Amino acid sequence: MKASVLVGTGVIEVRERPVPEPKPDEVLIRVAAVGVCGSDVHYYKHGRIGDFVVREPIVLGHEVSGRITGVGSTIAAGRIGERVAIEPQLPCRRCAQCKAGRYNLCPDMRFFATPPVDGAFCEYVTVPADFAHPVPDAVSDTAAALLEPLSVGVWACRKADVGTGSRVLVTGAGPIGLIAAQTARAAGATEVIVSDPVPARRTRVADFGFTAAEPAQVAEVSDVDALIECSGAPPAIASGIPAVRGGGRIVLVGMGSDQLTLPVSLIQNRELWLTGVFRYANTWPTAIALAASRSVELDRLVTGTFGLTDVEAALRADERPDAMKAVVIP
Repeated sequence: MKASVLVGTGVIEVRERPVPEPKPDEVLIRVAAVGVCGSDVHYYKHGRIGDFVVREPIVLGHEVSGRITGVGSTIAAGRIGERVAIEPQLPCRRCAQCKAGRYNLCPDMRFFATPPVDGAFCEYVTVPADFAHPVPDAVSDTAAALLEPLSVGVWACRKADVGTGSRVLVTGAGPIGLIAAQTARAAGATEVIVSDPVPARRTRVADFGFTAAEPAQVAEVSDVDALIECSGAPPAIASGIPAVRGGGRIVLVGMGSDQLTLPVSLIQNRELWLTGVFRYANTWPTAIALAASRSVELDRLVTGTFGLTDVEAALRADERPDAMKAVVIP
């Protein structure tokens, strides 16, 4: 099979690799679509994210959909032909975190496109059968791939305790920000304000029916039930926290600075809940239902499609201010 391989910082090569063989509990999937994530871009441009360092050639891409073309010895052959979305994490399933249902926090987690594990900018991948989630015909291949970032939005809204009548502030109108905003609305939020410094993104926010705000306008926002921070920018975090009502929630989703200065007195005096988001757990059934019902519109986020030979262009697509989501079609 063909695979687009990161062989060095800023260097992608298309190489021939063997088609993987599924283990007894796995399925073989012909990849249909792969979304480009900010983490893929970071590995491509910088060769690392925090403690995760690219030391050997690696295949990027972890937002994946496809069709099952083969099964391991313990998996029913009837699954062959199913359209699926891949949950790209491989927990140990034995540790205390896994047994408590928090398998996203498994200390022995292996995750697609995170060194040293290969991802899906290729023609075939294998995954545990229960992490290949069947998707209905109402969900396109592209939308099925974007169920992965939608799962982040679902997890963030659960952490933020978004429900009927909630007022939510989302900072950062990139793909995750718009997905989180749509998920909040689907969960019952009656007002969702989305801030971003880029005019083209604020226009898209308005097109989706949300209140668009410039960063400076966030200072005028008050008494929201939750802040879902999707930019990773320290100024966005600093300006967003005072907008949260007493007892409200702050959920940090975007990847930014490793260290932050926080208004500790404000957090204490208002008894605010502050937490982070690390991927997701048990979100895929909800994500599939949201996409199938069009409660969250994923196909509208796509602003460019690329082939396996154009992965480098896909990884640079975010350099355009009007770009939102690039998708690779192997």
